Amino acid sequence: MSRNGAPRNSRTEWSAEHGNLPTPAESPTERSNPRTTDIDLLNTLDLLQRLNTEDRSVPEAVGRALPELAHAVDLAVKALESNGRVHYVGAGTSGRLAVLDAAELVPTFNLPEGWFVAHLAGGEPALREAVENAEDDAAAGANAIERNATADDFVLGLAASGNTPYVLGALEAARTLGAGTGLVSSNPHGRATTAVDTAITVDTGPESITGSTRMKAGTAQKLVLTSFSTAVMIRLGRTYSNLMVSMVATNAKLRARTVRILREATGASPETCELALHRTGGELKTALVHLLGEVDVESASDALREADGHVREALRALRS
Repeated sequence: MSRNGAPRNSRTEWSAEHGNLPTPAESPTERSNPRTTDIDLLNTLDLLQRLNTEDRSVPEAVGRALPELAHAVDLAVKALESNGRVHYVGAGTSGRLAVLDAAELVPTFNLPEGWFVAHLAGGEPALREAVENAEDDAAAGANAIERNATADDFVLGLAASGNTPYVLGALEAARTLGAGTGLVSSNPHGRATTAVDTAITVDTGPESITGSTRMKAGTAQKLVLTSFSTAVMIRLGRTYSNLMVSMVATNAKLRARTVRILREATGASPETCELALHRTGGELKTALVHLLGEVDVESASDALREADGHVREALRALRS
């Protein structure tokens, strides 16, 4: 059964054994783009305008995949609320974008280490340079998940072609464990589209430079990842309204930002906000509930703990 109760596809869509994979279906990203065949003849401004025209189609393509992305968010929230984790799996550009997104969640939302884990084919060296054949090693992808994931987790693969062996091996291992699975790709005919709980297919079409999936497909993955992780954080109560109230103030710029956020949320003076943050040891959420709920710091902290960190729930409980 899938994580949402629907029967899993019983067919074997791929094998995690390295080299034992069916011939991949052609991805739209590999086709020649008829709109850019003369791009090497253009002057610099016209060249950039042509690239920009192609790039503008990406958000619309992402928009068409939002129902499937919403399913992925719900699966991730369920995993995290069950003490599970979210795993990103990718190779090349896909994997580097995954590492970036996972890293930025910690300071932005005060996320505990390990809630989001990124697995990049080829490991850390692949962040800086290409690691030969790393993306073709399905067994390595499977091993990364077998060693690090459980049935309580959600595994999100990223592969522009939808056929990257490292990613497919990881997803098959996740299914075997009973974890939730999703795939972000730009290929409606990729191997895994019918073998995951949610296939987020962003059909960006042929690239401006044939096969260069760091372009439109990469932009689509960046949009999907930031929307996915931000939506998960919102659903987990790590924002209030549209304000980052779970951030870690690790430098002067961020400390000033916490004061501005508290002022915007409460309408209080800078002095009052600074005093509230001093009383809470810099805990922005607690200061927010302290001021808006008109309660002492200890009561604000208790209300937040009872509400699992959701500011609105804490305030509702205090007011009732």
